[in-house]
Amino acid sequence: MQMGSQLKYLLKTPEWEWYDGKITRHDHFSDLQDIDVALDSVPEQFKVEDRRRYTESCFGHFLRMDRGMKFSGSIVHRLLLHELHHDGPEDEMRFMLGPRSVRLSKVEFCLITGLKFGVIPDTTRYEMVQNRIHKQYFGGVAEVDYEQLRAVLRIGVFEEQYDAVKLCFLYMLNWILMGLDEREKVPLWQIRLVEDFDAFDAFPWGAHVYRHSIFGFKHALDGQHERYERRQQENGADIHTVETVRKI
Repeated sequence: MQMGSQLKYLLKTPEWEWYDGKITRHDHFSDLQDIDVALDSVPEQFKVEDRRRYTESCFGHFLRMDRGMKFSGSIVHRLLLHELHHDGPEDEMRFMLGPRSVRLSKVEFCLITGLKFGVIPDTTRYEMVQNRIHKQYFGGVAEVDYEQLRAVLRIGVFEEQYDAVKLCFLYMLNWILMGLDEREKVPLWQIRLVEDFDAFDAFPWGAHVYRHSIFGFKHALDGQHERYERRQQENGADIHTVETVRKI
């Protein structure tokens, strides 16, 4: 492993091109409370079982997170500026931290998140499954966005046992773990899959989330320095300020 000043020659963004970043944050961790509220809104006879089913699921451990934890966009931006060229797998990243090179790979992501990894199956097979949740709460429309999903959770009117659990699964996966924009759509195959608890729990969500996250991290700074220089010429700005979108 290379140490010290030698690592600077491997930086993807040379130090003279570093700039302060304006981060568009998409962590949504504070919205874990929506899941708590939804699970508390189910009919009294279902409350204990619904919460047990959720807390014992592949996403249940996230409810134990410290709700006071804050996301720091500045730290993420500075870390991305320290990204290194490397000869490892394409779906990994290396960073210069002080004199050392550190790695972000599936191993570290799995240790941090506790999510399952494995081969992602062909998701198109789930498209043909009949889905009561889709029809009952969203009218069977072709596309459901996250604002609609969040609205259903916050209204808190659930017709049958485990309905709240299934909707919370979709919310946790896409809104909180993936950090997607509220205007984006809930994949139909996920709405179908969530009807089968065992299949949903067995799905390698760690591999799914990691694949999207690593792509976002690796391309977060693409073209940003060029856009900064163009703004400098157009506006005479003196401070490096760009937008870096965090997609998790």
